[in-house]
Amino acid sequence: MHAKDILIEGFSRIREEVHAAVEGLGPDALHARPGPDANSIAWLVWHLTRVQDDHVADAFGLDQIWLGQGFEKTFDLGLPGRDIGYGHTSAQVAEVRVASGDLLTRYYDAVHEQTLGALGALAAEDLERVVDERWDPPVTLGVRLVSVLSDDLQHVGQAAYVRGLLQSA
Repeated sequence: MHAKDILIEGFSRIREEVHAAVEGLGPDALHARPGPDANSIAWLVWHLTRVQDDHVADAFGLDQIWLGQGFEKTFDLGLPGRDIGYGHTSAQVAEVRVASGDLLTRYYDAVHEQTLGALGALAAEDLERVVDERWDPPVTLGVRLVSVLSDDLQHVGQAAYVRGLLQSA
């Protein structure tokens, strides 16, 4: 198995978990916060999708799905166009509201398809390409992709946990 196949498998698992986390939930459940400063399922899924969209697009020289396919306007969150949720305050988390889980999964699926397309064209040596020189050591494409994969898995796990809390309440 090639490294790109492992990455494709990993990102595909995120897609499965995103769908499982939001399937069948209405707006009240999507926006419920188990504590006053906790993240909602809607925010967690939006954020993990924005991170993947932003980082993959940047690493591969692609347009962000959020901006290029009009999701920024469809979501209409009132946040800056390139906001990915990093460092959001509790008040900003509360602003991320969606009409349905379908909107979240449509956005995630579009980002997922772009991610798979980029990964499918990878050669092993591409993973060594430096994509961010602001760090010491500079970040390679391989490290960036594993970082996104890790971050996304953590956030979708958090969304699943919040869903479980809601179902047991």
